[in-house]
Amino acid sequence: MTYPGFTGQDFDSLTVPGLEPRMNAIITHIRPKLEELGQSFAPFLSTLCGEEMYHHVAKHARRKVNPPKDTWVAWAPNKRGYKAFPHFEVGMFESHLFVIFAVIYESPNKSIFAESLRKQASRYKKMLPDHFYWSMDHMDPGGTPNGEVSIKGLKEMAEKLRTVKKAEILCGLRIDRDDPLLMDGERLSSTIEETFTTLLPLYKASF
Repeated sequence: MTYPGFTGQDFDSLTVPGLEPRMNAIITHIRPKLEELGQSFAPFLSTLCGEEMYHHVAKHARRKVNPPKDTWVAWAPNKRGYKAFPHFEVGMFESHLFVIFAVIYESPNKSIFAESLRKQASRYKKMLPDHFYWSMDHMDPGGTPNGEVSIKGLKEMAEKLRTVKKAEILCGLRIDRDDPLLMDGERLSSTIEETFTTLLPLYKASF
């Protein structure tokens, strides 16, 4: 599959002042690409995961004042929503594109993945590339590279995920907005496929 890629204008949409103007920029410049991405990758992820995967483009409908700092498309095994399920995402902050696996605080599967991460922290650390990153806050554009996270640190994440109601965990790839890869639709599509394939064991461990 091929994809048109992302431009500087797309990332700049996330810096437009004000809720309504920023939403208009997102809807105009980013959302059509996320929708296309969602549709094109749903069959790939369905085959990869062995179950029907549905795409959901962020609508930011609950926002009344603060404009969104990021936007995304998610894939999950449910047609009505994704937040209650372990899922995959491709999205962007103003600084980078992210390609991730996520279990957010609304998912009852948190405890399942937490137990897997606790028991297999060493395996996951060795399995994932050093430049992949871990995060426990989907609203924070930062994170810690896998190469810098200790096995003890991963187990501490697992414990927090298990015991803290609002805890969540994300893992995946970050691509800087200036990386030429983002403008090459064919290479970007291949990178997304490779990343999802690498993250598949984490997704499978969440059920």
